[in-house]
Amino acid sequence: MRVGEQSTDPIDQVLGEVPMPAPLTPEDVRLAVRAVVVHTAEEWPTGPLCRNDGASYPCRLHRWGRRVLEAHGLNERQIEALIRHGNPFVHVPFPFTATGPSPARPAASRPATAGYPAPPPGRAGLPTRHQAARVAPPGVRPTAAGRPVTPPVTAPRWPRAS
Repeated sequence: MRVGEQSTDPIDQVLGEVPMPAPLTPEDVRLAVRAVVVHTAEEWPTGPLCRNDGASYPCRLHRWGRRVLEAHGLNERQIEALIRHGNPFVHVPFPFTATGPSPARPAASRPATAGYPAPPPGRAGLPTRHQAARVAPPGVRPTAAGRPVTPPVTAPRWPRAS
């Protein structure tokens, strides 16, 4: 059976198709990737069956995952590459753009993403790196070189048995 054909499986006829989410969210895309990777075809003497639930391939969840990924902007080749990759937790960017950022705009003129400052114009879009401050835990005094020194133990940390 092909991906676009109607299934003859009795469960599919009773339950119908899984409805598409109205606005696609990143969680829908993650679940769709898992659906197409986990519910792949496995060859049997009777024909291809779903590897996960044994229904005739493609099962309801595989068809739903393909529809969601196609609505998200992936083409057939990219969906097949996800399936061949075999990782159900692979990250598909949201929103998906096949070409990435536009090369016509320089990095300095791109809007800053939420939570990150705009990159300085002279560094080709790379963020500035800063040394993180080291904080010593309570009860540990730092030395002149910056390495913490633990205080000497004067009393046992647990009661003695005798």
